[in-house]
Amino acid sequence: MKKKIAPYLLLTPMILIMGVLVFYPIVTTFTYSLKKWKLTSPGDIRFIGLKNYRNILQSDSFWYSMQNTVYILVLVIVLTTILGCLVAAFLKISKKCSGILLALAILPWALPPFVNGILWKFVFFSGYGFLNKLLIGIGAVEKPVEFLASRWLLLFVISIVVVWRSVPFMALVCLAGRQSLPEDVYEAAEIDGGTKGKIFLHVTVPLMLPFVGVGLTSTSVTAINVFDEIVALSGYSDLAKNILMESYLTTFNFLDFGKGSAMTYIVLFFALLLGIFYLRSLNKEVEY
Repeated sequence: MKKKIAPYLLLTPMILIMGVLVFYPIVTTFTYSLKKWKLTSPGDIRFIGLKNYRNILQSDSFWYSMQNTVYILVLVIVLTTILGCLVAAFLKISKKCSGILLALAILPWALPPFVNGILWKFVFFSGYGFLNKLLIGIGAVEKPVEFLASRWLLLFVISIVVVWRSVPFMALVCLAGRQSLPEDVYEAAEIDGGTKGKIFLHVTVPLMLPFVGVGLTSTSVTAINVFDEIVALSGYSDLAKNILMESYLTTFNFLDFGKGSAMTYIVLFFALLLGIFYLRSLNKEVEY
């Protein structure tokens, strides 16, 4: 009997912490999303069901933010996957100074997101930005390019900053995955007459897909939840706001806790869908 109770007693502190810090806020936020709750009208708090969600989905501001979110998400996923795999391949090949190279690869991941955004702002700023000075210096442009004043250029810059922060994790996951692959599989493929190209396509790629899936899950959540970089590069303007910033502005600028909570759940649902998709793909590859 004691042996059956002991594991649950040991898990009790973790269960309490998770309940207070994770599950309780999730449930509370959902109840807020079903109410009309504006701090500007504290006497008019009432249950309105799914009306907040309906108003959000009918809002032009939400779909503007969703377009920005999807744009950033697609760019970040594509560039992070390509660059992460390339960095992992370079670290796998390079034996000399591998420890130093690995430390340098991790550095962008270790920087706080807001600091990361500020550093890149010095690169893309129109007045004293490094990139504009370089382009003018080589004669590519005659006047500074307004990277941070155009919606799509700004979103592209934000995507680059997020990619810079996401590539190290993707590279580490891919590097760990590549180093864990059994060498006898490659020896057998070479004995069977496989060329390097065929071995890469038919052996390395299928075996690496589960590891890439893990990296993609983390990268997707990062791309959806990007906030600090947007604030660092463009402040709280509407130009590059995504759905997370839309949720923040609704809750804390307009003091609409009901609608803001509903927006938070939409962000959570969006991230959850991507996570489920990647995890199901990962399970299929593992079973295969």
